[in-house]
Amino acid sequence: MSEQLKAHLEFFEELGIEGVRLEPEWRARREPEPSETIEPNEPIEPNEPIEPNEPMIALRVIRDDLGADCSRCKLHTLGRTQVVFGVGDPTADLMFVGEAPGADEDIQGEPFVGRAGQLLTKIIEAIGLRREDVYIANVIKCRPPGNRNPEPDEVEQCEPFLFRQIDTVKPKVIVALGKFAAQCLLRSNDPITRIRGREFKYRDAILIPTYHPAYLLRTPSAKREVWEDMKRVRAILGGEA
Repeated sequence: MSEQLKAHLEFFEELGIEGVRLEPEWRARREPEPSETIEPNEPIEPNEPIEPNEPMIALRVIRDDLGADCSRCKLHTLGRTQVVFGVGDPTADLMFVGEAPGADEDIQGEPFVGRAGQLLTKIIEAIGLRREDVYIANVIKCRPPGNRNPEPDEVEQCEPFLFRQIDTVKPKVIVALGKFAAQCLLRSNDPITRIRGREFKYRDAILIPTYHPAYLLRTPSAKREVWEDMKRVRAILGGEA
């Protein structure tokens, strides 16, 4: 047994998983519809309009609008290395939203790549998906100094880009990771302990708040509750709403 497989199975056991889903539908990656694909040998003519329902192109437009060196808020003067936009399948049924990039994300330019991100990847795999099958983004696209909580003016400038990402990907399920992301999306001041375990209608999706992977690293006992949330996510994606 490979060390990677062994580590995954140990994580499943920690979460209280009694088995791994092997059905083909949990292993297959959804292929884009023909209308969602641009053949590399058929370049777009300069005067040819781009269809607005092309998610990959639309995300590129949003990223270009945000800019590689965004200066809309003060974070660009507070040690940020680069903008961390988002990553994953532009037509994903499942989207994860976190708070803000950390040190590793700031260096690599991709959300959830540090220790918390590695745990998130295991959580995704625990429900039979791969990291590249989902879409991952943060409310804030730049790292706050010292990983402090984002401030209201920073959220005000950045969250419209998250909303555009959500409206472009059009996921069936959005998992809000941690208190900050959940409160931002739901416009609520309720603690995560109060809203975790509930489901909310949000922008044509079902929003499920759960604990942030960084919290699980500090509080392993909460993994079982996250697994209950992820089983619900799996059921919704499988049509068991």
